[in-house]
Amino acid sequence: MSKATLKKVTLYTLGAISGIALSLSVQSYAASEKKDEALPVQSIRTMAEVYGQIKANYYQDKKDEDLIEGAMKGMVAGLDPHSEFMTKKDYADLKESTSGEFGGLGMEVGAEDGFVKVIAPIEDTPAERAGVKSGDFIVKINGVSTRGMTVNEAVKKMRGKPGTDIVLTLSRKDASSPITVKITRAIIKVQSVRNYLLEPDYGYIRISQFQERTIPALNEAAKALVKQNKGAALKGLVLDLRDDPGGLLNGAVGVSAAFLPPDVTVVSTKGRDGKDNMNLKATPEDYMFSSSGKDPLAGLPPEFKTIPLSVLINSGSASASEIVAGALQDHRRAVIVGTQSFGKGSVQTVLPLSGGSAVKLTTALYYTPKDRSIQAQGIVPDVEVKDKDRLFESREADLIGHIGNPLGGEEVNSKDYVSIENNRAAEQTPKKEKKPEDLSSRRIPNPEKDEQLKKALDLVKSPSQWQKSLGLAAKKPAPKKDSDS
Repeated sequence: MSKATLKKVTLYTLGAISGIALSLSVQSYAASEKKDEALPVQSIRTMAEVYGQIKANYYQDKKDEDLIEGAMKGMVAGLDPHSEFMTKKDYADLKESTSGEFGGLGMEVGAEDGFVKVIAPIEDTPAERAGVKSGDFIVKINGVSTRGMTVNEAVKKMRGKPGTDIVLTLSRKDASSPITVKITRAIIKVQSVRNYLLEPDYGYIRISQFQERTIPALNEAAKALVKQNKGAALKGLVLDLRDDPGGLLNGAVGVSAAFLPPDVTVVSTKGRDGKDNMNLKATPEDYMFSSSGKDPLAGLPPEFKTIPLSVLINSGSASASEIVAGALQDHRRAVIVGTQSFGKGSVQTVLPLSGGSAVKLTTALYYTPKDRSIQAQGIVPDVEVKDKDRLFESREADLIGHIGNPLGGEEVNSKDYVSIENNRAAEQTPKKEKKPEDLSSRRIPNPEKDEQLKKALDLVKSPSQWQKSLGLAAKKPAPKKDSDS
């Protein structure tokens, strides 16, 4: 396969964990020819024996196509949490959901311990308004247990006609009993970029998901901030990528390019045996969705390339948002503030099969400009500031069957960020009845009520401290393991 063809395929196929509002652009390509390899005859013979025993002795008569389909699903699902076999109907549903509007709830989900788990609710969607939180386990959908249900099956059950209701039963870390929420499905339209002038000369841009319009929306937000600042150039900026589950790779490259010098590397990918696949740079040809047309970053305020920049991340920052954080950190362009990110460093490609079915396979891992893989580890912030209200962290390393980091090192999962002492204290403290949260006020950033945001703002307001904190995570010595006694 040519490098150009591969780039075209993978540009659109890197996203966060399969979810209810996840957008994928499906590309097909001809698989490169492989040398003939000897078939595992004994394994095939054993498989045929299992098939024969089921046909002869199972208490129900199962259709041949159902048995074979189940075998194919199991074979692909056993690879990693993000690969899956799709039937003709599954594939048709995927194409429909990625090319048009659909009714959904608005959250990214994954699988853990046999249940469906919420990675992050998406801003201004039914799930967020219903109070669904990152780390929640969805244990029932309309009264049906999700135990053993695949993510794709759960997603299909939660999607539906806009205006129809669905009841989810949630298990939450800090709740003594299951939580039941009734949610009305809606057309999911996410405003991926928001902006706010925190104070004179200092701006804030929030990206909640990487979509096709994210790059031009970022440019519009930048210009709007300058206008709000009475036409004066900004002196510092906070980029908020917390709970951003990812999306389109083009968007990640374009957002990075807004703050980096031209032509520097943003991200690269490596396939089987660590072979290089592609290298994407901060150049229009690597982030524009069409070869024709105007650069979506044209007219960006020039100071955005140089002013102090802080980037906020947490365990809900995944995939494309990790690419941005990693690129800006490696080029020492931004101080990364918050907690360690999710750690999804893999690329999925949807490959159509004969008969109308398809297979979604992990085809590569992506790397930061300094050749770091964040798979199952995530981006380490330069300045760690924990969110005291966030009692549970969810990460790639929690997923059963996840791919390990090819460069070695310790994986980071949720248990590393949950304090047993804090949890016990929380359980023993009488819980006060909470008033319904005002979601509109949550979207207005307030440094006085957000410690992570306050630290990020303080850094950009102090250029010397900001400069001192650049790349701090890379300078920290690796933590020593406790020796066994």
